[in-house]
Amino acid sequence: MGISKDGKYVLYSVSTPNAAENKTSKKTYMIPLGGGDAIETTKADSLLNNKNVSPDGKYKLSNEEVKIKKIIGTDYYPELTKSNAYIFDNLNNRHWDTWEDGRFDHVFVTPVQDTTAKKDIMPDEPYDCPQMPFGGDEDYVWRPDSKAVLYVTKKKYGKDYAISTNTELYEYEIETGKTNNLTANLNNGYDINPAYATGKNNWGTLAWLSMKREGYESDKQDILVRTREHGIINLTQNYDTIYAEGIKWSNDGSKIYFWSPIRGTLQLFEINNPTSPDPKARKLRQITSGDFDVSGIVGESGNNLIISRTDMNHSAELYSVDIGNGEMKQLTHVNDSIYNSIGMCKTERKWVTTTDGKKMLVWVIYPPDFDPTKKYPTLLYCQGGPQSPLTQFYSYRWNFQLIASQGYIVVAPCRRGMQGFGTKWNEQVSKDHGGQVMKDYLSAIDAVSKEKYVDKNRLGCAGPSYGGYSTFMLAGIHNNRFKSFIAHDGIFDMRSMYGTTEEMWFVNWDWGGPYWDKKNLAAQKHYTQFNPINYVDKWNAPILIIQGGKDYRVPIEQGMQAFQAAQLRGIKSKLLYLPDENHWVLTAQNALIWQREFFKWLEETLPPTDKIKKGF
Repeated sequence: MGISKDGKYVLYSVSTPNAAENKTSKKTYMIPLGGGDAIETTKADSLLNNKNVSPDGKYKLSNEEVKIKKIIGTDYYPELTKSNAYIFDNLNNRHWDTWEDGRFDHVFVTPVQDTTAKKDIMPDEPYDCPQMPFGGDEDYVWRPDSKAVLYVTKKKYGKDYAISTNTELYEYEIETGKTNNLTANLNNGYDINPAYATGKNNWGTLAWLSMKREGYESDKQDILVRTREHGIINLTQNYDTIYAEGIKWSNDGSKIYFWSPIRGTLQLFEINNPTSPDPKARKLRQITSGDFDVSGIVGESGNNLIISRTDMNHSAELYSVDIGNGEMKQLTHVNDSIYNSIGMCKTERKWVTTTDGKKMLVWVIYPPDFDPTKKYPTLLYCQGGPQSPLTQFYSYRWNFQLIASQGYIVVAPCRRGMQGFGTKWNEQVSKDHGGQVMKDYLSAIDAVSKEKYVDKNRLGCAGPSYGGYSTFMLAGIHNNRFKSFIAHDGIFDMRSMYGTTEEMWFVNWDWGGPYWDKKNLAAQKHYTQFNPINYVDKWNAPILIIQGGKDYRVPIEQGMQAFQAAQLRGIKSKLLYLPDENHWVLTAQNALIWQREFFKWLEETLPPTDKIKKGF
């Protein structure tokens, strides 16, 4: 996706699920930047600039797996060809949904005129670029003079990798083969998304996203710039609510555009004069505002930016944004025919007072044709993360429009641990997973339940990941508020979670450390007071448990233990086990089963008004 070389079109891809074949097909289209009819194209590669080709056109970058370490049985015993053994002597033996097999993604430089001279820029190094598990070719870029490649990696292995978030920016010189660490001793957290400035007088000026603290994956994410004249400048450190999620230089290099959570949405911002060493000469400005999410920047054309935008009723479409006044013009209309055939849901902001006297934003989503004289079942949604913003996102799993359209009110609180409300609010969930956040959830549902259109006898609670943990936790402390629970890939027992999860930096930072450190009171609180397994004796409502078999972040024993406990206690319960899915649900037919079981469970345990049975 991007703007064509001639600057006249924006190209975009449309993915269409094919449930019959259990896969997704993709087509690419081009549309005039001023708006108009979309045209399908099969020549996207020739119409777009290829970032992986050096500016002088002599080299091309790519990445592929390279065998570095002996791990599998045949590495040691090649004659035993039918074995499927893995032999480990270190941690990081699996990550996200894949077992380590000794292969690592490396970046290669290939001369365009001699493809046989392909060169690995990380020879014999057991490190990944792109970064695992979600990195792509944004992890490597050309220096503007074509003489060096900048790449992102974490040069740690095994246990050291599992406990650290310290990625660095490395510069590989094409002619000498020498590698320099550009961020050495700068910080111990993430350094990612490098982008060189464009425009005159900006040669070598570099921007990237950075976190300070090692092991803290949700630290404040700032925008850093490095210039030849002034060294490294932190552009956003003095803006407490800014957590930059993506950056793009203006075409002339005089501005940096980015998007960031702000009070329950994702909005577009700019920084003028970003290379100035004088903070007073730099100006940060919010360009857009409204109840929607700006979820990506495609490119710049004149006085307009092309961006991707969603809201709780609409999946991603492309818009043109006037940089001066923030006015938007919709360019693509991929799903208009579908939207015209279904009802839209009203989303409303409510500000709820928490138990410690703070004001918390709560999104409330109402069914289409909402009638305030009726009573509706209401579902508390618990966000994952735990430190991720709850904004106007559009999900193909946790779709608020779809849930509300079945006759439910959805209550989605921006509880502690969410960006966009200041650093203190975001960080309060760390070392306190089962504390104030649980009170925030209950404050939200209690406040909305005071409305006459909420049926207090039909309240439910659901969520994924940390939201699944929250669901398990609330099932034991809700004091009879809820009549139904749904937990997807949630943590049920923190001891076994610590012993089986793969990214150890998360549990070490957010919980305080291992369960065997008896002197660490913060950690022990999580294994006792904040551990859902310790409250199973108080479970008293039906619960649906969803678990992915290839989820190594929140491994299989979490869902299995919860289901077994509910069954043995005689609680109405169901397990939806997805053996080939990870922390998400990615295949089309499993996704359909997920939706059907989700709503089937709600209809059984929390029936909508038009399907309610006598005596419920």
